Amino acid sequence: MRADMEREIEDPRKQAPKQPFPEQGQAPPGREKDMRPRPDYGEKTYRGSGRLEGRKALVTGGDSGIGRAVALAFAREGADVAFCYLAEEEEEDARETKRVVEEAGRQCLQVPGDVRDPAQCREMVAATLKAFGGIDILVNNAAFQMTQNSILDMPPEEIDRVFRTNVYAMFYLCQAAIPKMPPGSAIINTTSIQAYQPKPHLLHYAASKAAIANFTKGLSHELAERGIRVNAVAPGPVWTPLIPSTMDVESFGQNTPLKRAAQPAEMAPIYVLLASTESSYVTGMVYGATGGQLLV
Repeated sequence: MRADMEREIEDPRKQAPKQPFPEQGQAPPGREKDMRPRPDYGEKTYRGSGRLEGRKALVTGGDSGIGRAVALAFAREGADVAFCYLAEEEEEDARETKRVVEEAGRQCLQVPGDVRDPAQCREMVAATLKAFGGIDILVNNAAFQMTQNSILDMPPEEIDRVFRTNVYAMFYLCQAAIPKMPPGSAIINTTSIQAYQPKPHLLHYAASKAAIANFTKGLSHELAERGIRVNAVAPGPVWTPLIPSTMDVESFGQNTPLKRAAQPAEMAPIYVLLASTESSYVTGMVYGATGGQLLV
């Protein structure tokens, strides 16, 4: 290997930025531009190699966090990317995602909308089809969480929003997209370590993420006969706008074996793998990226 292509081996415990993060807070859903430090979504580090050349992807929650990192990585791998986000609340973050996707030389479609609404989910898929002429990657990533001291403090409307955003939306989007997806397509869902190690203060969120893992396994059996693979990624603590908008951040992620939170850029390569033909024999699986926490 040429010297200019060599990459130094890095200690996984000591990735930048350093923790603890400074005390901070935001109103939900949070904005990436107001986070300190700003998350690393791979703009300066992700290198594409044509693994998704010519593919057409729809990523929900693509304005920030893991969704933005995935959109960037997909674009640098050769895919055109549509992404959805909440209009007005996430508009500024969305413009940044569009910028980095287009700088990678790929088409980018912003699709503002609320995944809790089945009609808007159908519109998101229709807009992707119209812009790109097809869809062969669907990433169900949009999520909502809030923390409460007890199940007794969880308002019905909050429980409803968690499940409508995290679970119902998958059904709506898959129902709209699957009839249009050719063999070789991939669906990737974002679950969580919370599906396996639920924390009481996140009980509604944790239960929704367990549903996503179950949904992934069940849907993979049905879609195998269509040649469509369905997998999920289960992140541990990741530094995204959900965090300062819903919980204290100073010790965030430091209870993992690696003693730190992940950056969105560390999640994106997993989505690329699961979308690409390199994982052609992988379906119905949940890929853990948890800093050492076990999916048990």
